[in-house]
Amino acid sequence: MTFDFASRVERVEPSATLAISNLANELEADGIDVVDLSVGEPDFDTPDNIKRAAKASLDVGDTGYTSSNGIAELREAIAEKLRADGIDCAAGNVVVTPGGKQALYEIFHTLIDAGDEVVLLDPAWVSYEAQAKMAGADLSRVDLSPYGFQLEPALDDLAETVSDDTELLVVNSPSNPTGAVYSDAALEGVRDLAVEHDLTVVSDEMYDEITYGVEQTSLGSLDGMADRTITVNGFSKAYAMTGWRLGYFCAPEEFVSQAGKIQSHSVSCAVNFVQNAGIEALRNTDEAVGEMREAFRERRDMLADLFADHGVDVPVGDGAFYMMLPVDADDQAWCEGAIEDAHVATVPGSAFGTPGYARLSYAASQERLQEGVERLAEGGYL
Repeated sequence: MTFDFASRVERVEPSATLAISNLANELEADGIDVVDLSVGEPDFDTPDNIKRAAKASLDVGDTGYTSSNGIAELREAIAEKLRADGIDCAAGNVVVTPGGKQALYEIFHTLIDAGDEVVLLDPAWVSYEAQAKMAGADLSRVDLSPYGFQLEPALDDLAETVSDDTELLVVNSPSNPTGAVYSDAALEGVRDLAVEHDLTVVSDEMYDEITYGVEQTSLGSLDGMADRTITVNGFSKAYAMTGWRLGYFCAPEEFVSQAGKIQSHSVSCAVNFVQNAGIEALRNTDEAVGEMREAFRERRDMLADLFADHGVDVPVGDGAFYMMLPVDADDQAWCEGAIEDAHVATVPGSAFGTPGYARLSYAASQERLQEGVERLAEGGYL
């Protein structure tokens, strides 16, 4: 039998991040020690108070379906967090999803028809392109690499790209893969363009708790953006809860009512006891988050210094836990060679729309980061 695959599937490639991680796992299964700097997964365990909350929820029998949009207490806790960020959000504006990816999936499929234009800021997280294409979108892209990965100096380029025909703009700050935190002036420029062209903006703020010496501004808090911003966030990065699969978005109620159809007919709801753990994460985990944030900052600074010792100038971001390492023009070949020869796993910048770089995650111990740089240097990759 020959399958006749849907065009939406054939439009996309598998996740480059997970492909590299899978290769690393295969090498490790063969007994090879790989320094895996490819996946954005904190190496910390989930804080104990969150795990205790999940266990307590299980013990009282929270194992059934919840309301499709999420349990009321968690949606209110999320709304409280977003109001503290300056966003006008009530519990009725929140949909709790099984991870941030599911939130984005529902957003794209709620808004995008075949041929609609989605604008991405490159480097852009790999799944934006795939999800937009699966929804039928046509992509336009704005390259931030000539501007040190910052948005503010690229606003003229963005203005030339968006138009009255643009359906959706995706903004990710702090950025995966660059760690850039966009300035208030940059976000105000986005606001002005969004109002001028009457377009919707997705503000992916998954790394908002992981910033170093700067304050991240929520796009939806700016005047004129409350009714045209969909704010996406989750628990994976800040709370070391990647495998728990818990995310959310906040949007106008009109949008929530439509996106809720996709949630109810696909995943039904996020896991009951995981949602209860999410309440604990939001309300009682600031100290643990602060400790992880400080560890990431120390690793970032150490990694930048190590590359500088080898004569490599690496752009240093103010958030998230990623670094874009300049490499040969063929970044795919560089990354493949690095994992095969030096046994260091990284992700090609071309996967994010920016050739000539490799993305490294410094969500790994200082010892492993040092080992990774040493291997790259010894293998001739620096």
